[in-house]
Amino acid sequence: MCCGVAVGQGDPALAFDAATAAVRKPGIAVRVDLIGDSTQTENAGYGRGFCANFDARVDCLDMAKGGASTKTYREQGLWDHALATKPDYMVIQFGHNDLVTKEHLDRQVPIPDYVRNLKVFVSEARAAGIKPVLVTPITRRYFGEDGKIHSDLTEHCEAMQGVAMEMKVPLVDLQTESIAYLEKIGPTAADKLGISKKDKDGNTIPDKTHLNWAGSYVFGRMVAVDLGQVVPAMFRYVLPEAAKLPPAGVKAMKIYEGGPVTIVLVGDSTTAPEGGWGPGFCALMAPQVRCIDDALNGRSSKSFRDEGAWAKALAQKGDYYLIQFGHNDQKPDAARHTDPETTYAAQLKQYVAETRAIGAVPVIVTPLSRRTFVDGKVKEDLNDYAAAARRMAAEEGITCIDLNAMSTKLLDTMTQAQADAFDAVGHADAKAENGAAAKLDRTHLNDKGKAVFGRMVADTLIRTRVELGPDVKGEPAK
Repeated sequence: MCCGVAVGQGDPALAFDAATAAVRKPGIAVRVDLIGDSTQTENAGYGRGFCANFDARVDCLDMAKGGASTKTYREQGLWDHALATKPDYMVIQFGHNDLVTKEHLDRQVPIPDYVRNLKVFVSEARAAGIKPVLVTPITRRYFGEDGKIHSDLTEHCEAMQGVAMEMKVPLVDLQTESIAYLEKIGPTAADKLGISKKDKDGNTIPDKTHLNWAGSYVFGRMVAVDLGQVVPAMFRYVLPEAAKLPPAGVKAMKIYEGGPVTIVLVGDSTTAPEGGWGPGFCALMAPQVRCIDDALNGRSSKSFRDEGAWAKALAQKGDYYLIQFGHNDQKPDAARHTDPETTYAAQLKQYVAETRAIGAVPVIVTPLSRRTFVDGKVKEDLNDYAAAARRMAAEEGITCIDLNAMSTKLLDTMTQAQADAFDAVGHADAKAENGAAAKLDRTHLNDKGKAVFGRMVADTLIRTRVELGPDVKGEPAK
């Protein structure tokens, strides 16, 4: 069974290649695509649990996208990607982001448009020889004082039921089934199936929409079994007993529930304690987190390994490794230089493989932007390395924190003088490169910079590695 090509928001995502999207591995009898929003994704929805409940003859592709609606899924090109995979079945669920709120976000659409968009999905799937299956949106866990779920998606469920009836599409009524299940177990048990989020004061509170590993396996099983009932041809592929959490899921749940966790940072001086974002990141961790900053000044992805620093970092037996290189890979000396497209990408891929080999989770971080401005914008000289890191992470299907893009975006809202408020003073690397009369250090960070960019990495990490949400201290809304 393959759960690849996931493109959920913040989801570790496999690269999409139109030339190979339709290729199936030997032994695959049927392909099923999940088409929807974050409540279907692998990291925050029921996607991983759904796919785990089919046998090895099913190629299960999670094409869901966090934040997507029936409008934006098409606009972002995701529908075309899904069609290119040429599945036998599409399991389509939207509603959460179509719902019109007082904010009137661009992704939101009124019910008539929601109905029209669903009908177009159904028609185009059938035209491509694909069998569509509609799934009413899983309920949010909104309990009232009466102990009952008070859903905000009833209108969308009724609209989808109408489309299914009119167009004779198989329908899984997940809304009704999820409400019945949650009311049976009650709000306390229901919260244990979801992830966390931060309130306006920065406190950790239950997220009433998204799912942790346990929730994914509960509701994923529900949808898989229902699919086998409404599409009899799929029944033979559904596991006779509910899939159990794999070791990674068991470990993630222990971490989510407050178990100890070790996070190791590796990289160069822009991650290291003296002038990097590492201290700001580690300062945000809850007491149960052991945060180790093993990054070293002046190292590249090559020299960090060659000098034995990587072996020492692996010996820490971390649960997660955040890996950022690039600044010194640019250097011309043979001891450090790597080419972004070849040797740099190969080095990162080896870091990923060796992290996985000890049972840990690799996370790639693209290099922090330097803060030199030209014509009012950041002169970004790390683009090639950042792009190579993103591509490698996509190929490996792992989390990539695009610090380069995020830091550049923030800096481009500033002036050079404002950006210089992040500059370190007297950093050893800057002295080595510029001599005693060093110019402004626009590479390394002072305490303010460490806090700002450390927060950026931490907050982005928990959007993908959602089990770490309770381990990161929130901040009050601005």
